[in-house]
Amino acid sequence: MCLQGYPEYPDHSREVPVSAAQDQRTYRSRMLPLTDRLSRLPYWLLVALLLAVIMIWVVVSNPDYRIIFNAVRQGVWTTIYVSVISYVCAIVVGLLLALMRVYRNRLTQEVSSLIVEVVRGVPMLVLLYFISFVGAPALVDLINWVGTPLINGGLMTELNVRQVNFTARAILALSVGYGAFVSEIFRAGIESIEKEQREAAEVAGATYRQTMRYILLPQAVRNILPALGNELIAILKDSALVSVLGVQDITQLGKVYSASTFRFFETYSIVALLYLMMTLGLAMIVRWLEQRMVLE
Repeated sequence: MCLQGYPEYPDHSREVPVSAAQDQRTYRSRMLPLTDRLSRLPYWLLVALLLAVIMIWVVVSNPDYRIIFNAVRQGVWTTIYVSVISYVCAIVVGLLLALMRVYRNRLTQEVSSLIVEVVRGVPMLVLLYFISFVGAPALVDLINWVGTPLINGGLMTELNVRQVNFTARAILALSVGYGAFVSEIFRAGIESIEKEQREAAEVAGATYRQTMRYILLPQAVRNILPALGNELIAILKDSALVSVLGVQDITQLGKVYSASTFRFFETYSIVALLYLMMTLGLAMIVRWLEQRMVLE
């Protein structure tokens, strides 16, 4: 309130410098000494790191473990390759299913819901077998049927199901299986954005595509980044299932070596160590991203 005849001045007593406080917290977090940062780590992570260090020392000091490690480590690249490609494909599949589910069309919502619920209701191992031995041959037959005019004209050769190796089938199965779970993450992220933002975009004349691309999706992706990182860890662990198809990953090579030498304890200890090192590394990256998002 101001008296008549006197100028009114703005009241700064209740203003809080939010950005300055955030900058100060960020600066302090970066200036923490290394010992203080280590003391803030959870105990389970410290114990897991200690076990990993002990196993690494055993591998380095024991010649038998070194032989097993050299035999199994050849499957690390296959495991990483299958996991990364499956994760990227699952992101694409999940995003498409999520967009279909939030789209204001009853048909697309029902179709995407049917796909998601059916895929999520089937165990991953069963889905792996089904897509590898049923879905892949059906897909090859469909491609040959669609490309019949090109095949008859000599512009395309007829595909054979044997041309689709089991690594590609495994990637297809993991992509479809995890695509259903990723779609729910995307859907939750999109629906977490206030509906007022969508309404404001519509009032401003933005189309549905523009609203989704420039307003909703950027915010949703930022909110679900930690969850997407956890899905990558889950795919990395479930990539061991592809060994049932004979794919030469870490698990398959360990199974073959242990069956020929009967060193089951040593072999599967090395296999577990390799998976543990990869998953712990990804878990620490995801944790770092979460802390960065909180600070920002």
